[in-house]
Amino acid sequence: MPIVTIQITREGSGPGRDSVTPEEKARLIAGTSQLLLDVLNKPLDSTYVVIQEVELEDWGWGGLPALEFRKRRAAGTS
Repeated sequence: MPIVTIQITREGSGPGRDSVTPEEKARLIAGTSQLLLDVLNKPLDSTYVVIQEVELEDWGWGGLPALEFRKRRAAGTS
């Protein structure tokens, strides 16, 4: 029984959106489940997919909060 966790930022997938839509989540679940069926022959009804949305201020990279990292990258001062 595979369990797949997908972590996505709570930014949405387009301008002015602050979360991923239920339809997009359904597509992620379907696509992930199908991939495990195709690659590992895991039945759809034995695959669990968990989607976790992470608030933007709760993650970062390069030693910085995500927004600060993006600002510096855009300014060319990484």
